[in-house]
Amino acid sequence: MRVLIPNLGSTSLKYQLLETDNETVLARGKIDRIGGAESQIVCWETGSAQESRTTAPVPDHRAAIKILIDRLARLGTGGGEGIAAVGFKAVHGGPRYCGSFIVDDNLLAAMQDFVPVAPVHNPVYIQAMQIFRETLPGVPMVAVFETGFHATIPEHASIYGVPYEWREKYGVRRYGFHGSSHRYIAQRVPDLLCRSAKGLRLISCHLGGSSSITAIQSGQSVDTSLGFSPQSGLEQSSRSGDLDPFAVLHVMEKENLSPGEVRQVLCKKSGLLGISGISNDVRDLEKGADEGNARAALALEVFIYEVKKYIGAFTAAMGGLDALAFAGGIGENSCRVRQQVCGGLGFLGIHLNQEANRAPAQGDRVISLPCSRVAVMVLYTNEELMVARETARVLTTH
Repeated sequence: MRVLIPNLGSTSLKYQLLETDNETVLARGKIDRIGGAESQIVCWETGSAQESRTTAPVPDHRAAIKILIDRLARLGTGGGEGIAAVGFKAVHGGPRYCGSFIVDDNLLAAMQDFVPVAPVHNPVYIQAMQIFRETLPGVPMVAVFETGFHATIPEHASIYGVPYEWREKYGVRRYGFHGSSHRYIAQRVPDLLCRSAKGLRLISCHLGGSSSITAIQSGQSVDTSLGFSPQSGLEQSSRSGDLDPFAVLHVMEKENLSPGEVRQVLCKKSGLLGISGISNDVRDLEKGADEGNARAALALEVFIYEVKKYIGAFTAAMGGLDALAFAGGIGENSCRVRQQVCGGLGFLGIHLNQEANRAPAQGDRVISLPCSRVAVMVLYTNEELMVARETARVLTTH
């Protein structure tokens, strides 16, 4: 089954076309700077030694999707006839849609209800699903919600200390996100360690522009740092992470801010950017810290401290730890963050191999010493593969 996996941002569209029978990537590409006069279009196809790069005006996502479909059609690897299904790495569908589902009007309505909870993610995916349904009529669409992997979290770990009616009426509970990445890690780590997932106590650290930590026991999510929205948990690149809700109410009253204005601040001007005042990119913060910028150093210190705190808490919740995995843009690429997170965790049985940690990227690998009771590894999560597998599963069983 040929499954197209579009990955959308506010001004970007990345994609992969996968053959699920042999899990082969047939084509991939990206369109950046959508809405500009000089959008960048990059494509790669099976059998081609090089990527093709062009620029063209791409005014909106509808135009970007048309370019994508036309490109695949010309190659003979896609287009309306070559694509068997489209799988979306959707974010938030509320309590009714924690899993993988056929895209229909009810699903889109549920996503619309949760736009205020996921204002950065839901709108662009709702729009894209509607455009793909119009562009590829008759091609089934599947939404693989990031919350789905965390549906196994027990009630005592997902409930908040608010009136229980809020959970029943409005779906207020811990959902968790980055499900495709954590699912990949849950499946990949046992393979790397040559052992069964049963009984394995694993902490998955997806660290990037958006970050989350998940406790995985016997292959299932039992707790995670992100909660009701992607706004919570660790300090994100420009999103606040956890904070006392009364702090928000206090500033709203002092500054006479509307909910929409506060939402904008919490989503766009907070997190690592808010603390540092210079950037939401860890690479810039590391450079700034080395140059003596105290707030850049503080932002890094806060981020690393929060990661370590979640590792300790989740180890206690699972009664021990067997493996620790780093993934995401920061987790994959920042040996500095990995080293500082693992520093001082020898009491948990974590002993990093400094040479392996600093070595250039080599794919999925173990970076702990042989004497380390806890295996530490770096994984390059294949979220598109997870979405493709889920899409094929849903359509096969539907």
